[in-house]
Amino acid sequence: MERGLLWLPLLVMFFWLAWQGSKEYQKVEAYRAWAEQFERAKYDIYSVLGQKGNNLTWGKPTPKGPIKLETFSLLDVKEICLLVDEKKVDLKNLPEKGRSIELEFLFSESPDSVRVPFTEIPLAGEWGKFLQGALESLRSQANQ
Repeated sequence: MERGLLWLPLLVMFFWLAWQGSKEYQKVEAYRAWAEQFERAKYDIYSVLGQKGNNLTWGKPTPKGPIKLETFSLLDVKEICLLVDEKKVDLKNLPEKGRSIELEFLFSESPDSVRVPFTEIPLAGEWGKFLQGALESLRSQANQ
């Protein structure tokens, strides 16, 4: 009887881990279907982000699909900053670690900003560099 009682917590832990894995798999599959409409997309546990043309759409992943989706245009963006632990970071000199990692989009017409959370600094850095290049390309096209 006591052996059964010793194994019960392990059995409960196993089923809890299996349930969590199933939920995460459902999130990834829902993201995969959502991301097909975009030219470039990213998924992590904090957020999803997709780019189609000049528009960026981001939201929170759930097993039923992304929620709280927001879309904005790169044409409206004044500046893109990488924030690590609430401090601006140079995209060419990324820190090794940080707790809070976000790409911040500052708009020219609005005092509001959009902050897209990331789990990894290198991933946020790559997205920041890519979007910074796309923003500079749009500006140079507008000036011609």
